Amino acid sequence: MELMKNGLGKPAIIRLSNALNAVINNFQQECFEQDCLNNLESLELKERVTHIITVLHKHLPSDFNKASHTLLAIKPIWNYGDPDDALRSFAGWPLVDYIATFGLEHPKQSLEVMKELTSLFSAEFAIRPFILNYPETCHAEFVQWTTDENEDIRRLVSEGTRPKLPWGIQLKPFVVDPTPNIPLLSQLCNDTSLYVRRSVANHLNDIAKDHPNIVIQTCKAWLKKPSEEIKWVVKHATRTLVKAGNKEVFPLLGFTENPKIIVSDFSLSAEQVLLGDNISYEVTLSNKNKKPQYIVIDFAIYFMKANGKLQAKVFKGKNQKLAPNESVTFRKSFSFKPITTRKYYTGEHKLEILINGSPITSKSFSLQ
Repeated sequence: MELMKNGLGKPAIIRLSNALNAVINNFQQECFEQDCLNNLESLELKERVTHIITVLHKHLPSDFNKASHTLLAIKPIWNYGDPDDALRSFAGWPLVDYIATFGLEHPKQSLEVMKELTSLFSAEFAIRPFILNYPETCHAEFVQWTTDENEDIRRLVSEGTRPKLPWGIQLKPFVVDPTPNIPLLSQLCNDTSLYVRRSVANHLNDIAKDHPNIVIQTCKAWLKKPSEEIKWVVKHATRTLVKAGNKEVFPLLGFTENPKIIVSDFSLSAEQVLLGDNISYEVTLSNKNKKPQYIVIDFAIYFMKANGKLQAKVFKGKNQKLAPNESVTFRKSFSFKPITTRKYYTGEHKLEILINGSPITSKSFSLQ
C-alpha cells in the first residue's frame, strides 16, 4: 500500500504549480517547484502540508484579499488528477489549509473560499479554527450550506463540525454540548447523497460516545418521518450504542422492545482455558410468545484486568427473528490467542449472553 505522504510528492507539486501558473501573471514556476521539492522527501504527511503552505505564502500575493481571489481562480482550471489514484485529492490540501493559516482574521472571506475549494480537498480540517473563533458566524453560514446543490459543501457542514474528527482539532465546546450541531445534522440526515449521510452517521456516532441520550432522542425525532435514507443513518449512527448494549437503541432499529425469551441448555466448552486456546459456548433460545420477536444475540466477556477486577467487552453475535414457539441454538467461540490490542491476565473470567443489550444468563471460567 502506498504511503499517504506520497500524495504530496512531485506529481502533486507539478499540478499545483501548473494551476498557479495559469492564474498568476509572471509566476515563477520553476522556483516554486524547487522550493516545494526542497527537502520534501524527508517530511511526513502533515509536515509536507505545512512546508508547501509556507512556499505558497512566498509566491502568492502578500495581501490576503488578493491571495484568496487567486485561490478562487484555481478551481475552474484545477486538474483533479488520475481517477485511479486514491491520493489524488491531496494536491489540493495545502491550498485549503492555507486559508486556516493566513485567513483567520478574515472569517467571512475565508469561509467563502473554503466553501468553494472544499471540492478540491475537504476543508473539514481548515474550517475548525474558524468554528472555535467565530461560532455564530460559522453556524449562520452552515445553515445556508445545508441546502447547497454541491454535496461536498453539504458534507463539509457535518464533517467540519464533528467534535472529535480524526486528525482534526478537537471542538471542545461541542464535545461538552453537541446540541448546537443537531439542527444542522437534522437538515442533512435525509440527504440524497450517501457521501453526506455517512458523515452525518459518523458525526452522531461520535456524539454517542459522550452523550448517548442526545443521540437516542435525535434518532427518535428523525424516525417520526422515516425514509430509507434516515433508517440507514440511524443504523450506522447508533453502532456504538448497539455495541455498548444500550437498551433504548434496539427498538429504534426495529428490534422487539423488552423481548421475552426463554433460555435453556447454556453451556461452555470448558471451565478452564489455557492462554492461546479457544472457548466456545452454546445456548438455546425460545420464543414462547404468540407474536414473532426480532432480537440481537450478543455476548460479553468479563476479562480479568491488572487491578484484579473484571471488565466487560461486548462482541457481536447475530440478528435473529423468532416465530411463535420457535427455538434456535446459537454457537460461538472466542480465541485467547495473544494479540497486540489486548493483554490477557490469568484468573476468573465470565461469559454473558445478551439479548437486545440486556444480560440473560452467564457462566464463569478461568484462564490459565
